[in-house]
Amino acid sequence: MPGQRYGEPAGIFRARGRRTGIDFGPARNRGPERLPRMTVPDASASLAGFTIGITAARRAEEFATLLTRRGASVVSAPAIRIIPLADDTELERVTEELVADPAQITVATTGIGFRGWMEAAEGWGLAEQLRSALGGTRMLARGPKAKGAIRAAELREEWSPASESSAEVLDHLLAEGVEGVRIAVQLHGATTEWEPIPDFCEVLRCAGADVVPVPVYRWEPPADRGPMDQLIEAIVTSAIDCVTFTSAPAVASMLMRAKETGVLEGVLHALRSRVPAACVGPITAAPLEELGVPTTMPGRARLGALARHVAEELPRRAGRINASGHTISVRGACVVVDGTVKQLAPAPMALMRSLARQPGRVVSREDLLAALPGGGDDTHAVETAIARLRAGLGTPKAIQTVVKRGYRLAMDPAECTDNNADSAPLPAVPPRNARYVRTVVPG
Repeated sequence: MPGQRYGEPAGIFRARGRRTGIDFGPARNRGPERLPRMTVPDASASLAGFTIGITAARRAEEFATLLTRRGASVVSAPAIRIIPLADDTELERVTEELVADPAQITVATTGIGFRGWMEAAEGWGLAEQLRSALGGTRMLARGPKAKGAIRAAELREEWSPASESSAEVLDHLLAEGVEGVRIAVQLHGATTEWEPIPDFCEVLRCAGADVVPVPVYRWEPPADRGPMDQLIEAIVTSAIDCVTFTSAPAVASMLMRAKETGVLEGVLHALRSRVPAACVGPITAAPLEELGVPTTMPGRARLGALARHVAEELPRRAGRINASGHTISVRGACVVVDGTVKQLAPAPMALMRSLARQPGRVVSREDLLAALPGGGDDTHAVETAIARLRAGLGTPKAIQTVVKRGYRLAMDPAECTDNNADSAPLPAVPPRNARYVRTVVPG
């Protein structure tokens, strides 16, 4: 929800013994909200022909570069807006409270969050007092980045888990007993309606601890919802091949927007069937898995590892159709024919998706007309789009006309499969608005 403060999320219990998801912290000031960008890659790389959605607010350009170097086209629509720490009056209040009444234990969960807290305290004239207060506490670091930030502040951690897991930090605290102990916890992650399991702080409270949450991040939905609406539409219509998430708040923000616009079920249907959700780690994935959405993630919760994982996973999952002696693979925004990427206009691309959902089966002109952007009632539009599709593919015989019935992919009957599950009707999507589309071709 707007202004949601996000702390150690519920997913820690699901992630017990596994690496947790990461959040990349507050964004640099880049001026006004950006419109979604599509970056067109080198067609010779391993992800050529795949279109990938990015929801990251921070390090989005770096992540896009990692993907486009592997050949992907990228559509970027930041799902959240981070409130700058220096403007966060709640963090300033908590900092003053800890200076006046220091905690006995302080838990640092992310390096960028801890550094940001120290920098914000510097701006408020509280840096020395905060450093002195923290120096008298037992410092626990969730991972090496948090450990590095503690040492950069000229402090020293007492303990850090090898697993980088919040669950292991929690186990460590509970094992030694926390009843009556004042514990400051630097929050990260999100606790929303999409993450119903009790969070890190609540478990400590139930064990008798006096917990002081330190809200180093707060997030809001982006001021301009248009780019997110476009990405949601692309998910529902399978116009992208994969959507990526690098923080649980981004997942929560997208789900909330889909619910507000009445397309949540369409989004969930697509994510469960045709558009894989790639998450940086299990905490980021937890809200989706709670809703029965399968996710895929790398072994290490790192941005580079996520890019490599996507580059390995998408080609492995790509479906291939043998039609008229050619190998065809339908991607979100293009078709790959015998290893060559074929960029198609929206109308022929829409017909190709419809035909590919039922390979080898006849699709009527009326059904194909309904699939065309803008619809209409003139079936001659279908004939025109089919002609453009054949020309675009460069393999005219791959699309077969079935007299008085419609069209089909020219497959051997033994190879035909029934994909009716994927062609089930979906809920309505937000209307497309061309002003949100911008394509950038690297020079």
